[in-house]
Amino acid sequence: MSTYLIKSAAILGGEPTDLVLRDGVVAEIGPGLDAAGGEVVDATGLVALPGLVDLHTHLREPGREDAETVETGTRAAAMGGFTAVHAMANTEPVADTAGVVEQVWRLGREAGHCDVYPVGAVTVGLQGERLAELGAMADSAARVRVFSDDGKCVWDPVLMRRALEYVKAFDGVVAQHAQEPRLTEGAQMNEGELSGRLGLAGWPAVAEEAVIARDCLLAAHVGSRLHVCHVSTAGSVEIVRDAKRKGWDVTAEVCPHHLLLTDELAATYDPIYKVNPPLRTAADVAALRAGLADGTIDIVATDHAPHPHEDKDCEWAAAAFGMLGLETALSIVQETMVDPGLLDWAGVAERMSHAPARIGRVAEHGQRLEVGCPANLVLYDPAVRRVVDPAGSVSLSRNTPYAGRELPGRVVATFLRGVPTVLNGALVR
Repeated sequence: MSTYLIKSAAILGGEPTDLVLRDGVVAEIGPGLDAAGGEVVDATGLVALPGLVDLHTHLREPGREDAETVETGTRAAAMGGFTAVHAMANTEPVADTAGVVEQVWRLGREAGHCDVYPVGAVTVGLQGERLAELGAMADSAARVRVFSDDGKCVWDPVLMRRALEYVKAFDGVVAQHAQEPRLTEGAQMNEGELSGRLGLAGWPAVAEEAVIARDCLLAAHVGSRLHVCHVSTAGSVEIVRDAKRKGWDVTAEVCPHHLLLTDELAATYDPIYKVNPPLRTAADVAALRAGLADGTIDIVATDHAPHPHEDKDCEWAAAAFGMLGLETALSIVQETMVDPGLLDWAGVAERMSHAPARIGRVAEHGQRLEVGCPANLVLYDPAVRRVVDPAGSVSLSRNTPYAGRELPGRVVATFLRGVPTVLNGALVR
């Protein structure tokens, strides 16, 4: 295998040092290293982080290859510094059998830009009526450990309880899309004074919070693991905080867009800002940042949701929910958490690599950058600033809410098992 000598990288923002990547692992760390015959990468001024892990990615394949494919989605992941992503189950057909999850897993291996771990559906067809083949997916070649009906809520408490009990047998986790369906019928944006003024049906915070509270209680009752997807309200943060205080096995994620954007953007009626759960208030954003900083919220997950042009270029009510996220996630976290002093780079590594790998039970990723660990890492330049240009995205879709916005930082290189997928800010292949 090839050898790379990375010169003067600041591991987790510390003092500059050198790293030798050889045979898929970090072979040496220290100042003044040499590697005969190895390719040299000048990392002066760059922060070295373990390869990022996304617990919540929509790759759309099979079925919606007009929006994204495993090939294009994993390219976007590599450009964002990710070496592993979890592919959500709401494909066509739904990833609710061993056959479909194995298909997605194999497509990821063939693409080779990052490792793909399929998420299995909790219920057949995401219909919320009967459990999917959880055990068969867990025993498949894909070794599924995360199960979610994301895009839909497992609203039936009996089914949710059964799912939580079932996954205990193989140390799985149920990742809940917390949205009470009756309270959100026809909902278009965050419920509040602004939704009334704009004439858009409101999406109340309690629709999210009620499901989270119920499922925390269920997880505690059966002694199972619960993960809460895309937390978006201050009340949700408090419910998760209380569950953790009680010692319950509950984890939670926040999306980059919920750390930065607010419901005020809905006043533009631009469907690029339509997302599920919706953008919330500035007070909610502040609570999410504080919850991520103090560890109440365990991880940042992108909820990368690509859509073709025609699904977004229409009136707000008819537009699809969702935003791109993989290529801008690290920049958003720098702007909202690192630059204001809420997190250091070690904290970023915990919330974007170590913890998501731990929750997803992915042993090959999320390890600390030490001698002998897999050479999955990202080199990031926090000093540059860039204007987001949708035309420059490697995703098949262009529905980024940050078009024209100046953001800090740029991924310079991404290494997967010691092999570069990105070098000098460009895809290797």
